[in-house]
Amino acid sequence: MTKLSVNINKFATLRNSRGGNNPDVVKAALDCERFGAQGITVHPRPDERHIRYSDVRELKKVLTTELNIEGNPKEQKFVELVMEVKPAQVTLVPDAMGQLTSDHGWDTLSNKSYLAETIAMFKQAGIRTSIFVDADLRMVEGAKETGTNRIELYTELYARDYAANRVKAIAPFEKAALVAFDLGIGLNAGHDLSLENLNYFHSHVLGLLEVSIGHALVCDALYYGLENTIQLYLRQLTMV
Repeated sequence: MTKLSVNINKFATLRNSRGGNNPDVVKAALDCERFGAQGITVHPRPDERHIRYSDVRELKKVLTTELNIEGNPKEQKFVELVMEVKPAQVTLVPDAMGQLTSDHGWDTLSNKSYLAETIAMFKQAGIRTSIFVDADLRMVEGAKETGTNRIELYTELYARDYAANRVKAIAPFEKAALVAFDLGIGLNAGHDLSLENLNYFHSHVLGLLEVSIGHALVCDALYYGLENTIQLYLRQLTMV
């Protein structure tokens, strides 16, 4: 079964817009778990414009499902946080400083040595590793050489092209998933997956272990309520 990990950054963005602690990010995460989510994802950035480093520490104390921390390991503060908190999974993302949102995967060929060294450090600490990659067969093959446990396919291009031609949009992801499966790499996916496109993606991508969804899910929760929305997303991962 493919797990749903809810990215709670947007709850923190709303809280930070007014100060105080409303909404309570820790409570939101616990409610996501209570409503059926099998994991919680956070992506702290250096400016702490949404999730704060202190949030991550508090979440680790109380979560009962898997905590997935995303970020750029070239930021020493991020590395120190991961090594302190020791989440179930760390997802390495090649974000630039001040980047609005993630928009590309790693070049696993040119960054092979750096990624291999970083991944080995996290794995030695007992943390499962995943690296953000595009649906490019060369990058998936290169990921194998880094020693990563998993890759996370960057799905923005799929989401962008889904309405126009979903068969064409899914094709590179199907191929990337087959390569990952043959290489023995676990497969995650995320970015702009939604109630509209999630089931089709899940139905066509082999071996999908986890999806990380935040923005669309939180937007849907404004209309449907958080509990109902999580159930709607879980349903997309079980329908044939």
